[in-house]
Amino acid sequence: MTKGPGRGSAGPPPGRRRGSDGRGPRGAAGRDDKSGPGAARASGRQTGSAPRPPAGRADGAGRPGAKGGARRPARSGMAPTPRKETPRKETPAKDTARKNAARKDTAHKDAARKTAARKEKPSGQTGAATATKRSARKKAPAKASTAESRTVRNAQSAPPKKDAAGPRGPRPGGGSGRRPPPGRPPRARVPFHRRDPLKRLNVGLLVVAFVLSLFAGRLVQLQTIDSEQYTEQAMLQRMRELTLPAVRGDITDAQGNPLAMTVEARAIFADPSLIKADKRQSIVNALAPTLGLNPATLLKQISRPETRFVYLAHGVRPDQARLVSSWNFLGIGTLPEYRREYPNDSLAASVIGFVNDTGSGAAGLESSLNGVLAGKAGWQRVEISPEGQHIPMGEDQKRPSVPGSGVRLTLQRDLQFKAQQAIEQQVKASRAKSGTVIVMDPRTGRLLAMASAPGFDPNDYADSDRSRWGSPLVQDAYEPGSTGKVVTAAAVMEHGGVTPQTPYTVPDKIKKYDVVFHDSHPHQPERLTFAGVLAKSSNVGTIMASESIGQERLYQTLRDFGFGRRTGLPLPGETAGLLEPPAKWSGTDRYPIAFGQTVSVNAVQMASVYATIANGGVRVAPSLVAGTVGEHDKFTPAPEPEREQVISAKTARQISDMLEGVTTKEGTAPKAQIKGYRVAGKTGTAEIVNPRCGCYDGGGYTASFAGFAPADDPRLVVQVVLQDPKRGSHYGGDAAAPVFKDVMSFALQSEKIPPTGSRPPIIEIRARD
Repeated sequence: MTKGPGRGSAGPPPGRRRGSDGRGPRGAAGRDDKSGPGAARASGRQTGSAPRPPAGRADGAGRPGAKGGARRPARSGMAPTPRKETPRKETPAKDTARKNAARKDTAHKDAARKTAARKEKPSGQTGAATATKRSARKKAPAKASTAESRTVRNAQSAPPKKDAAGPRGPRPGGGSGRRPPPGRPPRARVPFHRRDPLKRLNVGLLVVAFVLSLFAGRLVQLQTIDSEQYTEQAMLQRMRELTLPAVRGDITDAQGNPLAMTVEARAIFADPSLIKADKRQSIVNALAPTLGLNPATLLKQISRPETRFVYLAHGVRPDQARLVSSWNFLGIGTLPEYRREYPNDSLAASVIGFVNDTGSGAAGLESSLNGVLAGKAGWQRVEISPEGQHIPMGEDQKRPSVPGSGVRLTLQRDLQFKAQQAIEQQVKASRAKSGTVIVMDPRTGRLLAMASAPGFDPNDYADSDRSRWGSPLVQDAYEPGSTGKVVTAAAVMEHGGVTPQTPYTVPDKIKKYDVVFHDSHPHQPERLTFAGVLAKSSNVGTIMASESIGQERLYQTLRDFGFGRRTGLPLPGETAGLLEPPAKWSGTDRYPIAFGQTVSVNAVQMASVYATIANGGVRVAPSLVAGTVGEHDKFTPAPEPEREQVISAKTARQISDMLEGVTTKEGTAPKAQIKGYRVAGKTGTAEIVNPRCGCYDGGGYTASFAGFAPADDPRLVVQVVLQDPKRGSHYGGDAAAPVFKDVMSFALQSEKIPPTGSRPPIIEIRARD
């Protein structure tokens, strides 16, 4: 049987189609030649015929020893004339590449030849053995055949190479002509067997199924086993608790005019975790000047990426908040809240105080009554997206806030304005350190005005001096001086048998033990009644009268009038003043105490003393809060103040008449007179202790005046205090009495209190011999 043309020892690659004449495709040398191992198959040579000599071809197909295959003979059987090939000159790089390619082709051909030699049998081999050999060649891998075919084609196209031994033709089977080294057995070719594709598919499916099972197991863990834990963690990441501020109650005057009120505002907050580092400076540059914030502090607040929420500003006006929102800064937002506003600016600021940036009272009534005014804040838990937006259909829990109660004071706005204006002008004119004015109703104890200077604006409290934030009306203690002599007068008249007509010969100085006490100015000894002593404000005469009672009685009377104990007003930092018990008095302390030195009081305490005299000897505790205003504007009045009978009405009436003599031309305060009204009062000029030496030298003076009107039916008490006036007179009758007259005149008119029309009593100043 005639076999098709072979491809060297390995045969044609699997699947290569043969030509129409039964031959293989054209190309590599040795495919259709009559030499080489495949020549026997191509020509139908019987098995067992003599093998070809190992030298190159010697037939008509080409020259003996020529490398590569010669041209294929023409189909007519005539051999074509060999083409003479002229070797080309090549560059060294190309020559090197050609040599390398030739070496690789030679190696492939040697391997193919060795494999074919191992598979060939001796010459007695039958046709069955040949068929077996062809079957083995068919099972050879396609890659090896393809590589061999490529090698043969490369060898065919390469130019002939001269050898030192002369030209050599190709080895049988398309080899390179090199013989294997003697003694080295040919290397066995390992055939490549394709595995079953169904097995590969099954293995792939198993791997995919295993990976999917891992995902499925993790999904089951997340959705069932650990679902509650992860749900809780996710909820905590989304949930944010927002504070719902309570509406702070208003503070109003006695007629309901607002002195402090709550208005709508916004809080500016930041989520630093959403703010990119390259955007921080631009945010600071925009917010700091708009909100009045410190740029360094603001930059530090928004530069904490681990923080999710921080307040940047409170009480921002709505128009400013809208401007901030219009900038659309990622991580910057606004929240609704309320802002405290004081419509009358500095009016009664020392009493009302202010609310700080956190919404808590920080001074005055705002601080002491914070629990009543502030109410109770609520909260709302909402879900927030990573971009900081509220998720509308998310979790939403809410506890509404409880608004605070309003507080109605006993102050009257118009009278407060007048009092504050008068004291501010006098402080400025006299260059005093400070000053206070108190207007009080002696029958009820209600404080109608409480003014102090200098003051501050609670709307801009941060720009004012911190020393002005307090309430000097109750926080500052001073020595009352001669205004305190009325207490000594009450004690000696109530318990010592002294009357207004009791005569005294009063020198300008008196010595007690080793201390000499003086009157305010030198004078010759005068014969004065006790009413004259009070009218002339004589220290020496008061000492002489006080000797009619013991020091225990003097101390107790001072306590009954309120010395050494707080008034109970809801103002922070009130001082009780200074009044030591008699056991701690030195041998001479009782004498300066009698004329208002060595003891100290606050302004409200001293006003309460004169209110007690004006009220017939009944002390009514001072009150500032009239009541509270709750839900639906329901007013709840404050408890009635305590009342205490300190001295008899007769003694109080006698002292009142004596005090009218102070405002006469012979008294120390004619500047306190008010046309048409009877006025009773007392001046005070007390030395201030110099803190540098603990003595009175160089400490300055406290000028004061306290009085009431109408004297025969007292309705109002006004008390004025100036601390250390430096310009003009430092006496109470000159510095404080004019302020009393100004404020009292306005108060009488605003309260519509008409003159009584009665004639003032005749006060005997000089004692009859």
